[in-house]
Amino acid sequence: MNIPDEILKKLETPYVEDLENYVDREIDGIFKLRSKKLQETKDGKKFLLLTLEDRTGSVRAVDRYNAETNDQTLQIGSVLAVSGKVVYYDERIQINIADSDGALKKLSEGQYSVERFVSKINNPEELYKELVRMIQTVEDNDYRKVLEIFFVEDKAFVEAFKNAPAGMRIHHAYIGGLLEHSLNVAKLVDQVCKIYAQLDRDLLITGALVHDLGKVKEYVINQKGIEVTTEGELLGHIVIGIEMIDRRVRGVPYNKLLKLKHLIASHHGEYEWGSPVIPKTPEALVLHYVENMDSKINRVLQIIEHEERGKEWSEYDTNLNRRFLLK
Repeated sequence: MNIPDEILKKLETPYVEDLENYVDREIDGIFKLRSKKLQETKDGKKFLLLTLEDRTGSVRAVDRYNAETNDQTLQIGSVLAVSGKVVYYDERIQINIADSDGALKKLSEGQYSVERFVSKINNPEELYKELVRMIQTVEDNDYRKVLEIFFVEDKAFVEAFKNAPAGMRIHHAYIGGLLEHSLNVAKLVDQVCKIYAQLDRDLLITGALVHDLGKVKEYVINQKGIEVTTEGELLGHIVIGIEMIDRRVRGVPYNKLLKLKHLIASHHGEYEWGSPVIPKTPEALVLHYVENMDSKINRVLQIIEHEERGKEWSEYDTNLNRRFLLK
């Protein structure tokens, strides 16, 4: 399907976060289909409940006119040109899909920009320089060697790391998110070490910077946004990260590498959170709590940033299991 340039230009707006400005107005937009569910009213009429999203958030949409057809033809993850009316329903924004066959159309690559679905940090080069300065503060030659193998000597890895997200949706889900998250964790553990002098600072700084190493291979950014790779699905970033250490690092004493790999293996903290082992050293425990804090604070700040202006409370967040006060 070829869509004229003037229509594509119109479809560039609005984003989800803009929809509050379009209440009771017809809109044309571009969104990705996150979920769909065919349902039925009390009088037996079918309707399709959809969740649409872009980089600024997600919105509920309802198709009452071509529900069964669209349920069969639209695939989760597809990017759609959407026509409908923005309304308030059940105290939140909703798009009522228009009564026409072309109200939901699948777009092909090249008909939209990936930037609609993935945002990016503004200062990757500055953050990378800060990361290199952090590496230079590591006094232990072996741990500094590990960091330099990846973050100084391997230019291809550096570029991949600077452009990688740290997640799909939950936290730091944008280009440069992995760099930002890893550096944040390193700076935080550095402060913890100033309070608890017994901790091995060099081990903790190294663990902070490499704990999510495998996410460079776990995620890929394509025209649909952030997706999990086959390697990511089958192994996950913890296993991938440990494998990267084993393949690349030579000449570092076994016990040092063992402690470092334990930090990678245990940083999720609990078995039910996907950790193959729980933290069993003071440094591993610190890394888990600090990494968890940074990811959750980022999640909260993203929720607050993308909520509708003027609201007192955010929508209920199923990941953090609560709402957040906005004022």
